[in-house]
Amino acid sequence: MKATKRPIHAVATWVRRQPPKIKAFLAAVSGMTALVFLRMVVNDHDNLFVAAEAVHALGISVLIYKLMKDKTCVGLSLKSQELTALFLAVRLYCSFVMEYDIHTLLDSATLFTTLWVIYTIRFKLRSSYMEDKDNFALYYVVIPCALLSLFIHPTTGHHIINRISWAFCVYLEAVSVLPQLRVMQNTKIIEPFTAHYVFALGVARFLSCAHWVLQVLDTRGRLLTALGYGLWPSMVLLSEIVQTFILADFCYYYIKSIFGGQLVLRLPSGVV
Repeated sequence: MKATKRPIHAVATWVRRQPPKIKAFLAAVSGMTALVFLRMVVNDHDNLFVAAEAVHALGISVLIYKLMKDKTCVGLSLKSQELTALFLAVRLYCSFVMEYDIHTLLDSATLFTTLWVIYTIRFKLRSSYMEDKDNFALYYVVIPCALLSLFIHPTTGHHIINRISWAFCVYLEAVSVLPQLRVMQNTKIIEPFTAHYVFALGVARFLSCAHWVLQVLDTRGRLLTALGYGLWPSMVLLSEIVQTFILADFCYYYIKSIFGGQLVLRLPSGVV
């Protein structure tokens, strides 16, 4: 007698068989449903941003546990960690000179742990670093982000260098995970701790995006006006959406793998 499929397996199989347009529509509906749910249960939407920082910190904690327990950095992208440290350092500078608050403390802690991860990969676990797989050229993202920040940045009353720096860290954060995705694309098989870390990034990015979207909805667009005029307000929102969708595909396969009882995540061709 043929075993009955679990509901999650049946749904996953059905979704996988759908054409790309239907998958995109389902993803959009799922995202909107999640936003409506968050709007109903979270009274202060600023808490979503704090939650995003906390989930990011949790992801890095998982990463640190992996490095200390397994004594290997197989499957990790050093370049993604370096991009993360760069945008965090710039954002921390902007936070100190523009708006010192709880986010400054959270960013400080996250930057410190990220620097520790970089040091560990580069010096202590160098022999296990997959340099041939971590082959994403950083200038593909750093230079475009720098150029874009020169032309599209906040129009507040802060010094021009601070405004350009703010824009640069927003743009760089949106694409900082790309080297890690390239490593996973090259290896196809992702061990649990790396998968947990990248999934935590995906959740953090979604919460951050939800924070901005719900703030815009609650203020009926006035928040965008408060950020300045020109293209900058739209670029902030677009950056949040882009970094969420970059990881959406991976998160889908991660959840499918977890419900399927698989400890090691195997990505099909074409994912990330």
